[in-house]
Amino acid sequence: MRTADTLLCVAATALCLVAGPAFAFDGSVTDSHAMPRPPEVASLPPQTGSGDAGLRPPADIPNVPAKEHLSAAQAFRSGARWLKKGDTHKAVTSLEYAAENGHPLAQWKLGRMYAMGDGVAHNDLKAFKYFESIVNHHAGDDPNTRQAPFVANAFVALGRYYLEGIPHSEVKRDPEMARRMFAYAASYFRDPNAQYDLARLYFNGVGAPFDRRTAARWFRLSARKGKCQAQAMLGAMLFYGDHVPRQAARGLMWLTLAKDAAKDSPVSDRSWIDRLYLSTMNEASEDDRALAGIYLKRWLEHRRD
Repeated sequence: MRTADTLLCVAATALCLVAGPAFAFDGSVTDSHAMPRPPEVASLPPQTGSGDAGLRPPADIPNVPAKEHLSAAQAFRSGARWLKKGDTHKAVTSLEYAAENGHPLAQWKLGRMYAMGDGVAHNDLKAFKYFESIVNHHAGDDPNTRQAPFVANAFVALGRYYLEGIPHSEVKRDPEMARRMFAYAASYFRDPNAQYDLARLYFNGVGAPFDRRTAARWFRLSARKGKCQAQAMLGAMLFYGDHVPRQAARGLMWLTLAKDAAKDSPVSDRSWIDRLYLSTMNEASEDDRALAGIYLKRWLEHRRD
């Protein structure tokens, strides 16, 4: 499978991410965070039709004469318009044309649709293939571009598929490959979802060494970007001193932020975050709660600046 071949050459980079961007638990940076090299993709088949004029659309793309040239970008915009109008069939026709001609956002949108069964029949293998194409062709994209979050999301999606595998397909359970996917997106693209998923692997010792301190570092990076699940996990680790120096008040601060941020999250996440918040608040001393309030005020003031 091309994805596995693509990431073998980044294995050394992924392994060195165990050290992570080190932070002291008072928030100070303790060493530099070097940008990792993207995977080498020169051996992969070249991407086709990335917006070139010369592409001919299939006859059933709506509102496009059969002989008219259409770029992948134009087809993507057509698909987006049909989605907005609620015509999924016409949207998928346009998006598939764009995706087949190398448009990464069309590939990502179709991957999401098939993964969620949104307007199409649920099909994890089709979703996997679309995400795989993005990873194989765009791993080295500039992480500051507008499409970089979608590339990072494709890495995360593949990582989650590798964690479980896809039944009755060639995609088998491979936690080590999942870790490589998360590690690259977490470091190169600095994606908070990848950082959280990578932290969970180290926290549980699945696909990665059991290393709670490394988990805490990745939780912290994700938490600072507002990922409520990471805020809750980091807060609990600090409150209880779980393989990190105990800082109960700072842990309460993170748990308070998590509880507030989880209001728009699925019920399953809100439930465990709320329980963890209430449990720690009941166990905390008056001094810890008061100091947590000071930390929270400083955090919010800093975020507004």
